[in-house]
Amino acid sequence: MSTITYTKPPHPREHRMIFRNIDRAGWDPSIDCYLRDGGYADLRKALAMQPREIIEEVKKSGLRGRGGAGFPTGMKWTFIPPNNTKPVYLICNGDESEPGTFKDRYIVHQDPHQLIEGMVISCYAVGAHTAYIYLREEFPHAALLLEQAIDEARAHGFVGTDVLGSGFDVEIHVHRGAGAYICGEETGLIESLEGKRPYPRIKPPYFPAALGLYLCPTIVNNVESLCHVKHIIGMGGDAYSRFGVARNTGTRILCVSGDVKRPGYFEVEVGKLTMRELLYDLCGGPKDGRAFKAVIPGGSSSKILRCDESFALRQPDGTARDLGFWDIPLDFDTLAACGSMAGSGGVIVLDDSRRISWVLNNLNAFYAHESCGQCTPCREGVAWMRKISDRLVSGEAAPGDIDTLESVAYQIDGRTICAFGEAASWPVEAMIAKFRDELVAETRAEAAAVPHNPEAVAQRRFLSCANS
Repeated sequence: MSTITYTKPPHPREHRMIFRNIDRAGWDPSIDCYLRDGGYADLRKALAMQPREIIEEVKKSGLRGRGGAGFPTGMKWTFIPPNNTKPVYLICNGDESEPGTFKDRYIVHQDPHQLIEGMVISCYAVGAHTAYIYLREEFPHAALLLEQAIDEARAHGFVGTDVLGSGFDVEIHVHRGAGAYICGEETGLIESLEGKRPYPRIKPPYFPAALGLYLCPTIVNNVESLCHVKHIIGMGGDAYSRFGVARNTGTRILCVSGDVKRPGYFEVEVGKLTMRELLYDLCGGPKDGRAFKAVIPGGSSSKILRCDESFALRQPDGTARDLGFWDIPLDFDTLAACGSMAGSGGVIVLDDSRRISWVLNNLNAFYAHESCGQCTPCREGVAWMRKISDRLVSGEAAPGDIDTLESVAYQIDGRTICAFGEAASWPVEAMIAKFRDELVAETRAEAAAVPHNPEAVAQRRFLSCANS
């Protein structure tokens, strides 16, 4: 195989698997280019296998979902009821609305046939004959590229009736969303795909693998996750599992943004890179004259970590070990044990020039705008949090407002139908817990006596008349 050159050369610590063709010199998204590079060979291999064999290979690989939850992909596929008589659907979640995450768009823009090949293999494994790519509205060019790629794949016999003479039929459709963050939640996505308001469903009973699209069994996987399926079939589940570390296998794409010298995407083996190596070796360290302050490791909904923190972690054998922030390996389990999560791989870096109140208010404004409004704690609570943090950044907050803000966050957490409530409340809870002194320092004691809205001003006026 000829040497691959890149217009954006990968770092030596990277292991390009899903991003093998991203920013590759001479590469284009056409099927001819993909076929010249051996494309769709893994699909031919998969169609010679039994569907249950493919599922077993995915289970052996240890692949965990790359969309945020990190749930084992092969296990999810087995949740389809064994006595099912309804149609089975596969949905590719290409919404990618999590702030700080920008990996899937590169795949659909530059290597759409990798995704289509992974989807057809997955459809064959779970018995789905219809698949949808739910794409974020803000990716209009990606939608055109995917439509063209599907047409090319159909013309070559990789999609449609009797795929490659196997007797297996599958159709893939592109569905553009309306630009709503809530559609990244799988049941909200399904509601939107059905043409309804994207209100997430209550689970149970509406687990998608049993009662999904049109109340039929439905598998929802992320773009990156479905691309990994192709490579698992190509090399075998055991070989794939040797990348990464135990329980955290394969590679994953990290999207680094914020206050580093070299932001961007990096595909690395899961758990083989520490926070220090990512931020200093791959990203070049902090900007000149600055020092790192904190990191949000898995997209905006994950809890913030201070760069001066240390953690006492419980080992599998029951013993404890101390782990400093800089030594955290970037895998699902360790980040969870440190009180945050790997999420969708969006690493947001903050240096010492950032006011935490500004970061907090920025996130509160986003979540207040994106709440679907179905659940009262979320609909009302995220708006309250935004109003309080508005006062904080404008210097109009009282010290007690920090306690009120924290109280509202905890009253949202765990009290909503979907995980949006946690996504909005966790950043607030963590930032107050870890930067309370900084936030309180931006408040004014005398602000407690100042009305915060026109209604309060009017009430205060009448009270003043009564007292006089």
